[in-house]
Amino acid sequence: MSVNLDDYIELVDELSAESQAVLRSNWVEATKVYSPRGLDNYIKGAAALRGLGRGCNIVVAWLENAPLVAKEVGEDVVADLATSALTLASKTSGAVIEMMLATAPTAANRLGDAELFLKYLRFINTLLAQAPRGVRPMLEKLDTLLSQLTLGGLRRWATWGAHAHRTNYEEQIKYFGLESKESLAILQKERKGTLFIDVQRRINMYLRALWARDFFMKPTSGDFETREGYKPFVEDYFINLPDAYDDFEGVPGLEVYRAAAAHAAAHIVYTKDPISAEALNNWQMAVISVIEDARVETLAMRRFPGLGQLWSRLHTATPARAATAGDYMDRLARALLDPAYADDDPWINQGRILFKEAAGKLDTNQTSWEIGVTLAHAFLEKKLPFSIRTDVLSAPYRDDNRYFWAFEEFDFDKAAAAGYESIKQVRKYVNVMEMANEIDVETAGDDAEEIWVLGTELYPYEDIGEESGGKSFNELEGREPVSEPFHYSEWDYQIQLERPSWATVLEKRAKLGEMKIIDDIAAQHKRIISKMKFLLDAMQPQGVQRIRKLEDGDEIDVNAAISSTIDLRMGMQPDPRIMMRSVRKTRDISVLVLLDLSESTNEKVAGQEHTVLQLTREACVLLSDAISKVGDPFAIHGFCSDGRHNVEYYRFKDFDQPYDDKPKSRIAGMTGQLSTRMGAAIRHATHYLREQKSSKKLLMVITDGEPADVDVRDPQYLRYDTKKAVEEAGRNGILTYCMSLDPRADQYVSRIFGARNYMVVDHVERLPEKLPLLYAGLTR
Repeated sequence: MSVNLDDYIELVDELSAESQAVLRSNWVEATKVYSPRGLDNYIKGAAALRGLGRGCNIVVAWLENAPLVAKEVGEDVVADLATSALTLASKTSGAVIEMMLATAPTAANRLGDAELFLKYLRFINTLLAQAPRGVRPMLEKLDTLLSQLTLGGLRRWATWGAHAHRTNYEEQIKYFGLESKESLAILQKERKGTLFIDVQRRINMYLRALWARDFFMKPTSGDFETREGYKPFVEDYFINLPDAYDDFEGVPGLEVYRAAAAHAAAHIVYTKDPISAEALNNWQMAVISVIEDARVETLAMRRFPGLGQLWSRLHTATPARAATAGDYMDRLARALLDPAYADDDPWINQGRILFKEAAGKLDTNQTSWEIGVTLAHAFLEKKLPFSIRTDVLSAPYRDDNRYFWAFEEFDFDKAAAAGYESIKQVRKYVNVMEMANEIDVETAGDDAEEIWVLGTELYPYEDIGEESGGKSFNELEGREPVSEPFHYSEWDYQIQLERPSWATVLEKRAKLGEMKIIDDIAAQHKRIISKMKFLLDAMQPQGVQRIRKLEDGDEIDVNAAISSTIDLRMGMQPDPRIMMRSVRKTRDISVLVLLDLSESTNEKVAGQEHTVLQLTREACVLLSDAISKVGDPFAIHGFCSDGRHNVEYYRFKDFDQPYDDKPKSRIAGMTGQLSTRMGAAIRHATHYLREQKSSKKLLMVITDGEPADVDVRDPQYLRYDTKKAVEEAGRNGILTYCMSLDPRADQYVSRIFGARNYMVVDHVERLPEKLPLLYAGLTR
């Protein structure tokens, strides 16, 4: 599908004459780098920036530079670039926004990766809050800065200046303009030896000369708070290398890049079959990884002997280093690579002998498995502990071996497309006959290109009696679908910075329960339901109402005017309030109820037979019944967590879904498990509330304890992060209110949600009665 500029004539006509001229001059170049969807974002982005009312220079900067950004890192980031510019409009001047757009191609070129460019945009947004006067001089020097610093180094350099000159604006401008001695000193401290973007082309040609094939590479950013980058790794046919390497023990950074790229390429070339990690412990996997590294390097050196000298220079282990399991792994890795290395340790010599005996069987990585398991068992005699976090190989070019443990057969067609487009899974909705007559692919997995979906359950054709028990194919053989991950930042109160994309939310399909549970709840609380009838009637919108007895109104109140005339005739003082006004009474509010479904909800309430989860379910039923009668759009969601990588999120009822048997059965089937990472759940709930068009938005959080998770030991960390999530929701016009069932909640809940935005329920058994009343009070 081609896109013609005339298709957007209405949007183009709204631009100034200068902007239209720039658009038409850049249109041919834009059509070369953008897909039809990208061109649509390009033109609509220009229209949105024009709507800021900051002049045409911003629009011109967008039209000239957005195609250059797309050319460098892909068109997917262009929409984020426009969003970032629109966000900055409320924080800074038009000149800074124009400068940000003008320097965006420089940032995209120097960073070289879409993900890093998005992190750069978030960094600019954060810096504006910390050092508003420093952003413009920094952008003027951006080419100089990014030619010497990685993105992590740039952030550390900027954060130092923002904190050091928080209130001194004159010094702030000098620091970010590279005009002060301390600015140059910190720049030198953060400066890296060799940047990936400067040597990428040479490394590409180097690998092509070796293997006579193309390899796709991209940079991966180091941690913002340390000077160390991530280890190299191979994933989705991409070789991911750190965005900078320092010189190592006299070896130039360029040579370290060559070593890392050649090692990763050797894994891709010589790893033909996957190896299962089942029944292996962490120590066995670590030793097998060392042997596998030696296997692929040996095969590579048989074709290119010079690689041995390149890799050997980056191994510094000696027999004197024997304090930890990691030191022994370093010595073993060097011994298997370098024949000239002398080491008289029996375990090291055993590894050398086993590897030499297997010289004729190095074509399969099963050899690595056998040697690794044998050496891992023999090492137990040394009685040294092994830590998967600290006992790692010290050679900087070695990758993390995720490709070795999770291998997928190399496909040239998919690899060729990997750098330009990703294959998206298509879900096709079909009828019963299409589903029944189609032959499925039994070997297809979660990465299948096309999935067929039937709107209703499909049952076996034959009457197979007890084997099926009346169950559908889904119930017999189906698996729970996995949602796309949602990544959210988290606030670290100790460093006073956000950790970008730190927590991952995965939406799970809620299990169905028995409708009898809901019916029993309605019967049990029949008295409360009848008691609330009059309250709910009063909350329902009454349409147009007349407000009488006004001195200033829209029309004359005939009855009041007659009464005043009678008073005049009788010689009495008349009432001047003879006007009235017609007012339209409507409700415009969206409500999302967020339930804490952690393991603690399975505990029984003191002195009661009910669990906290049962009372929460009863409260949800009564609240849902009340809101549905009033007519407000509402949703009921729940969450639990098992570490920052797995925050489970359940949608029992959505805003556009009627409150019928399906959401009721989901509420009946809710269960409690795992922990309470509340900040990520609130951010995800905020995501759904932001999509609602209501003028008022309410997020009600029901929890029985404070935020906590299995991978967080500091109790303050998640409290501060949840507080930050509540503040973010407030900036989006969302009121967050917490109903806590924890009797000790007074110690922390007010600091998280605010002094007036929480209620501690002392008698948990009264939750079903209190929740609908609370809703009525908050939405009045």
